[in-house]
Amino acid sequence: MVEVLNSSARARETGRAQVALPGRAHRDGYFWLVGAVALVLGALFVVVDLNYNQGKLIAPLDDVYIHLQYGRQIGIGQFFHFQSGDPVSSGASSVLYALILGAAYAIGIHGSAFLAFAMAFGVLCFAFSAALTYRLGAVLVARSVGLWAGFLLATSGELLWGSASGMEVGLATLLVVSTLLVLVREAPSGRFRFTPLLGILLALVRPEGLIFAIVLMLASWWTLWTHRRGTGFVRSVLRWAWTLLPLLAGIAQLLYYQAATGTISANGIQAKSLLNDRPVFYLGDFADRAVANLRTVGDIFLGLNNQDYTFPGGLLFCCIGVVYLVFVRRAWRTVFTAMAVGLAAVTLSVATLNTALTHYLRYNQPFLPVFLLFAVAGIYGLTRVVPHNARRFALHGALAIAMVFSLVALPTWAIRFGRDSSTIRDSDVSVALWLTTNVPARSSVAVKDVGAVAYFSAHHVVDLIGLGTNGFAEASNNGVGSVYEKLRHLPAAQRPAYVVGYDTVPGTSLEQMRQVGFLGDEPVQKFKAQTPPDVYGNLIIPFRELDVYKADWTLAGSGDEQVVPGQLRDYLNVGDLDNEAAHSYEPKMEQVGLQPFSVLTRVGETVDSGRNILGGEQFTARNLVPGKDLTITARTDMDKVVPDMQVLVDGKPAGTWVRTPVKNAAWGTYTYKIPGDLITKSTADIQILPPRPLLNPYPVYTSYGYWLSQ
Repeated sequence: MVEVLNSSARARETGRAQVALPGRAHRDGYFWLVGAVALVLGALFVVVDLNYNQGKLIAPLDDVYIHLQYGRQIGIGQFFHFQSGDPVSSGASSVLYALILGAAYAIGIHGSAFLAFAMAFGVLCFAFSAALTYRLGAVLVARSVGLWAGFLLATSGELLWGSASGMEVGLATLLVVSTLLVLVREAPSGRFRFTPLLGILLALVRPEGLIFAIVLMLASWWTLWTHRRGTGFVRSVLRWAWTLLPLLAGIAQLLYYQAATGTISANGIQAKSLLNDRPVFYLGDFADRAVANLRTVGDIFLGLNNQDYTFPGGLLFCCIGVVYLVFVRRAWRTVFTAMAVGLAAVTLSVATLNTALTHYLRYNQPFLPVFLLFAVAGIYGLTRVVPHNARRFALHGALAIAMVFSLVALPTWAIRFGRDSSTIRDSDVSVALWLTTNVPARSSVAVKDVGAVAYFSAHHVVDLIGLGTNGFAEASNNGVGSVYEKLRHLPAAQRPAYVVGYDTVPGTSLEQMRQVGFLGDEPVQKFKAQTPPDVYGNLIIPFRELDVYKADWTLAGSGDEQVVPGQLRDYLNVGDLDNEAAHSYEPKMEQVGLQPFSVLTRVGETVDSGRNILGGEQFTARNLVPGKDLTITARTDMDKVVPDMQVLVDGKPAGTWVRTPVKNAAWGTYTYKIPGDLITKSTADIQILPPRPLLNPYPVYTSYGYWLSQ
């Protein structure tokens, strides 16, 4: 093993040493030992899966089947079409992994072998990740640091869980470590030939990988700047341009999304980002939720909760390691700074997702090699102050204690893996196979957990959360009324005949769909999760019962009907996102943080969507005849506290509209006439606002729609 710095211990401490590059891995027995331990443990996780499922391989996450579905579609030539006949969608969180799965399917890896391939591939990537972590630590710090970091990674239960799951975790981890190792090899010469190429793969494997790759790109820029002397202008420009490849890969992916789906935002980001997951964005609310995620992640990485994510104090030692390496190991200061900044940037990015804490911090798992390397280096740095004759004992003793925590937690993670896979078998997979034999093959099915149903059944599937089906992420974020409107505007052949779901998050509750009669009071079939929860009462799924309902479209569109005076000029259907966008509709909430979630209500034979409003609304009326009186007919459920509202047309006062609540009715119908002299063109900006802005009491009501006639 070639040491990072020269053999002088003092030179290693100060960082004033020549850089020594890694030797050949095949000559280093520890490289293969670390990899073999990781490989064996990964295989044991798969064996536990088989043991929990009577010899059948089952994924521990429904998301795995989403990737398998995309992979199968790519393999048959349907490039990123979640289902044949559907448009291109961006529900695969890892473009690179979906392509690898597609290649595997194309060469004939089908059926049960397809999931086996995904799991085996993840475990193999994990094994090489652990071995390369050892190499990285040995090169950057010391052989002992690399060895302990490698073994801690190899015995990391959370990363074994993620890598063996069939998701892209193992691949992403391998690319993080590989890119860093190649960067370290190329940095001393200032010529980055292969780092940008690996950066492309890292940028395409996960959105967090793109962030990390961009930080490493900036580190390469700094290195190029320090090596600029003696380099010709043309050669210098070419070297700088070559380092841009990871950024260009990320931009290309966004442009592909724009061209194929009409938006650069992937479906997963639309569904999960705190920027998008509620009807109205409030900066303070966003910051509050993101910081709460960060604090919880900090607790987990400190080892202070029941997830057994790392040894106690792991985050503290990681921070000490960053300080020690950046300020003492000056030879690699740029690399260490990039690693620390990249790790922090990824953590901040993940904290902006509403799923940041789910699936055992799955999005953070690929960056555990960086975390563990810094944590081990922190312990290594602390032992430098110990007298020389006791230094080795202090280092290995402290790290042996850390290893004990990892080994003690390892069986728990294996049991979690088996329990999680049996839970998915008990719920999503069971539903998928039941649908195959009990629902006509040509029926369309709407689901909240889309992966297994799409992968195992032959039905056309509508994803209510919006990962596999474009457009539903925004509807789901806005509430049940918007989801219903999105469903009813699907082509008749794609309207779901059955709905599979649950009342808990993620996604909207099905309760109001049952109340209005769109779904039956009782499900066609119930699937109660029979898997025993863990000792803390948790399951990998967010529900205890997954139900299948038959949908009834008899009253679809009934909410659009309303008798109005004169000739109907325009109609605003509140809760219908497309209709709202066409009218520049905007709720004007009087309290920061309150959300105008959409609802679904039935009165008699009329079913309509609406929004809960505290304050007022604004929209643009179209197709008007200038100079003619305009009558607004509203369907509203008014709170009795404040029935009067200000009406403004193009910013000009049009009077006060009093909407007295209707007793014993879910909603009332109200009209208001706007003088023709206020209608000066074919469009009019209508504002319906509180009579006393700022001060409580506010108008509180549910708005269902506005019909505009002349």
